[in-house]
Amino acid sequence: MDKIEITGGKSLTGKIRISGSKNSALPILAASLLTEEKISVSNIPNLSDIFSMLDLLKSLNVKIKKSKDKIDLTSSTPRSLLAHYDLVRKMRASFLILGPLLARYGEAKVSLPGGCAIGNRPVNLHLEGLEKMGVNFKIEDGYVTGFIDGRLKGATINLNKISVGATENLIMAATLAEGRTIITNAAQEPEISDLSKFLIRMGAHIKGFGTKKILIDGVKKLKSCSYEIMPDRIESGTYILCVFGCGGMVKLENVNNEICNHLIKIFRQLKSLQLKKIDNGKNLLIKKNKKKVELSLIVRTKEYPGFPTDLQAQLTSSLLKTKGRSEIIENIFENRFMHIGELIRMGANIKQIGSKVIVKKCKKLRGAEVMATDLRASSCLVIAALMADGKTTINRVYHLDRGYENLEKKLKKCGAQIKRMKS
Repeated sequence: MDKIEITGGKSLTGKIRISGSKNSALPILAASLLTEEKISVSNIPNLSDIFSMLDLLKSLNVKIKKSKDKIDLTSSTPRSLLAHYDLVRKMRASFLILGPLLARYGEAKVSLPGGCAIGNRPVNLHLEGLEKMGVNFKIEDGYVTGFIDGRLKGATINLNKISVGATENLIMAATLAEGRTIITNAAQEPEISDLSKFLIRMGAHIKGFGTKKILIDGVKKLKSCSYEIMPDRIESGTYILCVFGCGGMVKLENVNNEICNHLIKIFRQLKSLQLKKIDNGKNLLIKKNKKKVELSLIVRTKEYPGFPTDLQAQLTSSLLKTKGRSEIIENIFENRFMHIGELIRMGANIKQIGSKVIVKKCKKLRGAEVMATDLRASSCLVIAALMADGKTTINRVYHLDRGYENLEKKLKKCGAQIKRMKS
């Protein structure tokens, strides 16, 4: 396993090009199963989660041609509609193939998914919605088997809880269903809008994406298209918090206006941080004022457009040297605090009370040997290491590689003393 070694204490200055969105690319790649015609997708990030999805698609007889950040996919009828445990266990997003397989072939057998151990993320919302569209399910030996006679039927589906994955699975399934499907209490993330725009490019009829009520009128067939994935807003937010923690000035390139507006809004409480859109929102300038400001934040993670759970850990580490008392309340996942113990080993003044973390300025943040426990916790440790005095070694950085493309190279160009090492 690789390690990352960081010697902290340096401010960051330079440019960082933001990669394509992982959370947008994964459902869009899964949606290639909806047609036999060629799909071309660009701005794909080179991440281990992407490679896992491609391996899963290959097992389902999808022909794949990759060139730099572009992928061509052609989905032919597979010999078996089985998504094996060995391929699905690596990440949660693998379950997104269920809707497309049922919509196109009328049956599927998919292993229950894996991914980061950050809390309970049941698939019942996916299954309940698909059952309303006519699917019969049975769960045996860790596999979900679904089948239907004929085409899926349009239905009105109210999600009892907002779920990004369930919303995506149901949208994809509904594109080939007979009649109209209405999804209420739908997730509103920009990545869902990106998926919807991609499906519309394929010939789907979708309205209301980006709101809590999405309407899909099914069509008999989807067609070939080309599409460019949106930039990654979580990667963008992570680098913003790197600058907030370390100081300096960095320009984020290859973002968009919606991402800029969202990030400016969710970080408005960080008074010493300046975020400025430039080039019509294609770039975002980040600057940390040198004047020390006392902060007393109360931040609650919420579904979009609220503060993302995927930036909670990074925000925590960026506050470690800030004067004041801040509270961060996690409302999405019940077990997303595994990074706390590692930060305390570095000298962090943090106290966890249930789903709340209280952060106060630490006397001294110092480098240490630490271990990444999940994807976003790994980037949280990177931020803490950049801020700390001395050397930090981060183990198990394969978690980091699931969601950040060339992180150490991007930070090194901005002056960070960071390197990757083989164990």
